[in-house]
Amino acid sequence: MANQTADAVIIGGAVMGSSVACHLAQRDDFSGRIVVVEADPTYEICASARSAASIRQQFSSAINIEISLYGIRFLREIGAALAVDGDQPAIDLHEGGYLFLATPDKLSILEENHKLQQELGANIGFYDAAGLSEKFPWLNTDDLTAGCHGITGEGWFDGYGLMQAFRKKARSLGVDYVSGKAGVERTSNSDWTVHLPDGSTISTPVVVNCAGASGGAEICRQAGIDVPIVAKKRCVFTFECRDQLERVPLLIDPTGTYVRPEGTGYICGSAPPEDQDPDCSDFDVDYGLFEEHIWPVLATRVPAFEAIKPGAAWAGTYDMNLFDHNAFLGTVPDIDGFYLALGFSGHGLQQSPAVGRGLAELIAAGSYQTLDLTPLSIERLAADQPIIEKNVV
Repeated sequence: MANQTADAVIIGGAVMGSSVACHLAQRDDFSGRIVVVEADPTYEICASARSAASIRQQFSSAINIEISLYGIRFLREIGAALAVDGDQPAIDLHEGGYLFLATPDKLSILEENHKLQQELGANIGFYDAAGLSEKFPWLNTDDLTAGCHGITGEGWFDGYGLMQAFRKKARSLGVDYVSGKAGVERTSNSDWTVHLPDGSTISTPVVVNCAGASGGAEICRQAGIDVPIVAKKRCVFTFECRDQLERVPLLIDPTGTYVRPEGTGYICGSAPPEDQDPDCSDFDVDYGLFEEHIWPVLATRVPAFEAIKPGAAWAGTYDMNLFDHNAFLGTVPDIDGFYLALGFSGHGLQQSPAVGRGLAELIAAGSYQTLDLTPLSIERLAADQPIIEKNVV
C-alpha cells in the first residue's frame, strides 16, 4: 500500500475532470502535482461517451449563455488549443444550429429568451411560422407561432473526441491518471486523504469532485455535504429516413423531443414523463419510449419521418440536479479545499471548456478571473434561490 501526496486530486476523469486537470496544468501560477482518479478507465459508461454531444446558446439564463459562448470559441480552436507534439485533435464540429419551436402558449418565453441571447451576443434568428416554412420546407408549422434558430455558434460534435483531447493534453502536461473508485476523508482543516480500492492513499489540500452520476453525490456525503444529484437514464435512438432533407438543424419540438442529423441518418431522444423517470443505474434501452412517444411526435413535426428505418439505440445517465437542473460549481462554504463540478443535467460536454478554465482559476488564483461562475455556486441551494432555466432539454 502506497501513501502518496499531490497538490490537487480530481475525482472523475471524463470530460469535466480532464478539462479541469488540463486547464490547471497549463497555468503558470500552479506548479504542483495533479492526480486524476477515474473509476471507469475504459470510459465505456461515462456520460461523455454516451451523450448526443451538442452545444447551444439558446438558454434562458445569462450564465449558461455566457458559458456556451466561450465553449463554441474553444471548440472552433480546439486543434491549436489542445495539440500535443504537433498532433491536433479534431472533433468534427457541425454548426447546424438548434431550432427551438414555439406554440402560441410558449411564444412569450421564446421572445424573452431570444432578447437575452441577442443582448449577450448570440447569433440567433427569430422566425414566424411563415419564415419557418420558407427556411425549413419539410417542417410542419400548422400549430406553431414562431421558432428560433442558431445561425452560427450552435451544433454538434464528437463528445468522446473532446474528452480524449483534454485527457491527452493533460497527460502531456504531467497530470497523473489513476484507476479506481475513490473515497475521501477530511484529515484536518487543510488536508484531505483520498482512499483508493487497493488500500493506497493520496494526501492533498485540494479535492475536485467531478465524479458525475456514478459517484458525485456519494463523494459529497463523505465530505460532509448532501446534494440533490441523482442518476437519470436518457436513451438515444438512431434511424434512417427514405427522403433526403436539406439543412436539418438540431430540432427541439415544443414537447421537448429532439432530433438531429448524424452521418447519413439521424439521432433522437426525449426525457420520459416525470412519473416514469426513476433514479437509475442500468443502461437498458426503453424502446417503448421511441415507439409510443418519440416517433409519433417526430412524424407529426416532420412528415418525411413517417417512413423511417429504426437503427441502433443506447442509454446513458445524466447527473441530474433536482434543485434546478443546473450545475453546482466552485467552493463549498465551511469545507476548505473541496471543489464541485457536478449536476450538469445533460450540459456537461458543452460547458466543460468554461468550467475547466474557471475552476483552474479558482484553485490557482483564489477567484474567477475571466467568466464569473459564482451564480452556479452551491450557496444558492441553502438560500433556496434556483436558477430558473426555461429551456431544459
